[in-house]
Amino acid sequence: MEQEAALYGNRYIEKLIADIKNIPMDKIAEIAKVLQQAQQNGKRVFIFGNGGSAAMASHMACDFGKNTRKPEQSRLRVISLVDGLSALTAYANDEGYENVFSEPLLSLAEAGDVALAISGSGNSPNVIKGIETAKQLGLITIGLTGFQGGKLNGLVDKCLVVNSNNMERIEDVHLIINHILTGLLRGSEWCNN
Repeated sequence: MEQEAALYGNRYIEKLIADIKNIPMDKIAEIAKVLQQAQQNGKRVFIFGNGGSAAMASHMACDFGKNTRKPEQSRLRVISLVDGLSALTAYANDEGYENVFSEPLLSLAEAGDVALAISGSGNSPNVIKGIETAKQLGLITIGLTGFQGGKLNGLVDKCLVVNSNNMERIEDVHLIINHILTGLLRGSEWCNN
């Protein structure tokens, strides 16, 4: 087992390094610009996804909200739509799981806010419906996805597709993208740490 673990682990890391090197930095810059404008204009950023992407949405909301604060700049107003378990399960039970993100957006979002959807496949029905609702409300829409981007790729205003066909590595790269965006929102002087 030790030899098998070493072979698998080393191969996984090799492929992950290749995936990281292929992160499209032009897309990072586009997304960072949208988020910076939301921060400067006092607009809200709603983040959502399923499974590992839900965990990423929660992590991202924490990082964007807490780790981007500076005395001389406005705070980023960020809301994770996955962290309210009672509301999420109530919508799922009473309105259908496909509505768990669209319904809170209908209650909370306003034109000019940002919806950031995370979906490794880009095809999760509730994520797609959430983005469709966001667009109807006049939100700027962002997608983080993988594989070929799925339906999400053609639906959002800005999409970053992780060029990988492995869900675990896609999720790893989404975490790195979160940390890059957090650093950019906090200020580039932090890049040296």
